[in-house]
Amino acid sequence: MVLIMSELLNKPADNEAYTDENAISQAAQGDAEAFGYLYQKYVTAIFNYIYYRTGNQHDAEDITARVFHRAFGHISSYKYMGVPFSAWLYRIAHNLVANYHRDSSRKREVSLEDHLDLHTASDHPEAVLVINQDNEALLSAIRKLTPDRQQLLILKYVEHLSNSDIAVIMGRSEGAIKSLYHRTLQALKTYLGDYEH
Repeated sequence: MVLIMSELLNKPADNEAYTDENAISQAAQGDAEAFGYLYQKYVTAIFNYIYYRTGNQHDAEDITARVFHRAFGHISSYKYMGVPFSAWLYRIAHNLVANYHRDSSRKREVSLEDHLDLHTASDHPEAVLVINQDNEALLSAIRKLTPDRQQLLILKYVEHLSNSDIAVIMGRSEGAIKSLYHRTLQALKTYLGDYEH
């Protein structure tokens, strides 16, 4: 697995020669360079998603490598179902992260603080204090959400995926995602309302 990933990293794909469709087709026939194009295009997004779900860089790197190893091994069985190839990768990542939490009985920690730009040097101290308090309240409210609601927020607001893509990744209907999204926003509103009092 490490050898395959290092070959993909060290062999830059000619991005001009590929689209997702032809790269998938060629990778399904064993073309490692074509898969390298897919790897390079999606590895950062998949890593970020996994990191948000695990809160641990080392584990996120390991799981990301496993996602692409599994994808490379099963790409010949990939079928286009009206959603982007990335949705298939996210679904693999979702399953591996779920196994990670289930197998290791680790408490899931989402380190969102590392990814927030809390203030800039030009901000006034009073404004920085208010922004930091607001961000901490939001992070505290997000931490109170169930894992599926946290996952939804990551996919929607960090990865900027559509409801249909999120539905595929989470194994739910698009209607169920819309409903979960509505309930998630209501829960956040309640938690943030509690913070203000």
